[in-house]
Amino acid sequence: MIRNFSLAAGGVIVAALLLLAVAGPGLDASDPLAINLDHALAGPSGAHPLGCDALGRDMLARTVWGARISVGIAAAVVGVSLVIGSLIGGAAALAGGWIDELLMRAVDILLAFPGILLAIALAAILGPGLVDLVIALAAMGWTGYARLVRGEILSLRERDYVQAARGLGATPARLLLRHLLPAVGGPLAVQASFGIGGIIIAEAALSFLGLGIPPPQPTWGGMLDEGRAFLLVAPHLTTVPGLAIGLSVLGFNFLGDGLARLFGTRR
Repeated sequence: MIRNFSLAAGGVIVAALLLLAVAGPGLDASDPLAINLDHALAGPSGAHPLGCDALGRDMLARTVWGARISVGIAAAVVGVSLVIGSLIGGAAALAGGWIDELLMRAVDILLAFPGILLAIALAAILGPGLVDLVIALAAMGWTGYARLVRGEILSLRERDYVQAARGLGATPARLLLRHLLPAVGGPLAVQASFGIGGIIIAEAALSFLGLGIPPPQPTWGGMLDEGRAFLLVAPHLTTVPGLAIGLSVLGFNFLGDGLARLFGTRR
């Protein structure tokens, strides 16, 4: 019997998604940008297992390439958010006093805005593009990591091994990077797992609104936007990317829940 079903199920789904994103484009020889109007809106067939879109482009190839874009952006955003949030939260916890107060009030101000609305506003200002999209999404993502790290370090900074390192002359930076942040690895892994699922949804939403990666590059949100005009005649145009988004988010949420059980943390 599997003791941690969430971890096992999430691990399988995430592993399959990563394999699809990394190796999928090399296994599928179809060009996701190749237009063939003879196959426009064609349903699933032997030649095109997931059908074709309004321009006759292969949906399987576009879904596979969309996985690479979604996973790559989510990993980049979570990585940037985790680094920034960990450093700010750790600095606030170690410094205390007015520095802690100032940094946490800044976090509270950002948390007062709905994250997706802030991302939409920044994406509209910066314009569509990969780097701009990562910046827009990371701007709303780092605050959760800052609060998590600050809370964890406040409970760790009085431990004996931290006091011993401080007594031996360890600088605040060394205390944070060498002794404190490694101890927060479990909660950070849980937060990052849930965060990747959230970023996949946010990236799809921005692409759906035309604020993500510009066409003709295939993105799951962009494919949803393109397919909504053909819901009745070609439902596979929205079903395929919708299922891809749903399964990906489900996998990372399962993984986060499994890691929380493994590390004994609660989100």
